[in-house]
Amino acid sequence: MTDDQNRTDDDAYVIEDDGSSVEQIEREMNAAARAAASDPPSEEAAAAVEQDLREFKDRYLRTLADFENFRKRSEREKNDYFKYAMAGVIKDLLPVLDNFDRALEHAEEGDDFHKGVALIYKQLFDVLRRHGLRIIEEAGIHFDPNIHEGVVTEEDPSVLGPDRAAPSARSIDSALRPG
Repeated sequence: MTDDQNRTDDDAYVIEDDGSSVEQIEREMNAAARAAASDPPSEEAAAAVEQDLREFKDRYLRTLADFENFRKRSEREKNDYFKYAMAGVIKDLLPVLDNFDRALEHAEEGDDFHKGVALIYKQLFDVLRRHGLRIIEEAGIHFDPNIHEGVVTEEDPSVLGPDRAAPSARSIDSALRPG
């Protein structure tokens, strides 16, 4: 095998140094640029360049709009994630709050046990409120399927919301425990 046969495709494009100086190359490039600029483009070439320009501008604007939509969607998804991230934990802690209520009902008011349970309950409740928990206290309101959980179907507009064994709770925009 000869050296020419061992040559890869990359080797086929090696530029030989002909001894020209950088200044000479720059002069040739400037002369070629002036010649190209001095020749007026044909109508056909100008129309093709204009069409390419319009297409590139359109693609640029569409890409810019797509990026802006992506940015807004990502921001919205991030906000929603943070908004609802605690909902599962809060929902899991609702039975704990119920048990604190039961403990407070059965403890004698004023003794140390009652005071301690009340302090812990208040501390836990305050933490959950800081993270978006709201208690729905409206007993006797009209049934709202977004808040209440239907047990019986009855078509009577005068039917009010259910009497609750445990208060309904909401976190941010969703019902954690329907009434």
